[in-house]
Amino acid sequence: MRRLALVAGAALVTLAFAAATRVSDTREGLVAEIITLLGGGAGVVLLVYGLAARRRYAPSAARDSPDRPQRVPRPRARNDLVLGVGGILLTAFLLGGLALSGGLPWALLGSALLLPMAAGSVYLCVRFLRANP
Repeated sequence: MRRLALVAGAALVTLAFAAATRVSDTREGLVAEIITLLGGGAGVVLLVYGLAARRRYAPSAARDSPDRPQRVPRPRARNDLVLGVGGILLTAFLLGGLALSGGLPWALLGSALLLPMAAGSVYLCVRFLRANP
């Protein structure tokens, strides 16, 4: 599956670069530009998946044995809390800057774009607080 993703991703990126030569200032050219961007983006996603996906190993009997002791969760590192709080502060700073310079519409757009970062930062803080009572 990884090789297929790598080949498909490389093909999409190559086709996107080749199609970029056909983009012009016409209606068809704008449509071709959108398709080129989407194809290139899909190719990059497939390339990243092909390069970063872990291989799945077949489950062995040693992994599923009931005699195996259960893992005790380790306390979370303070790095999780520091990164989480830093991400929340950075999100607030960036949204404040957008609200002051661009107004409410830009702040709403920025909040939509920064939502994954804010959610990840909150997750890091909550994970730290739940693991270290």
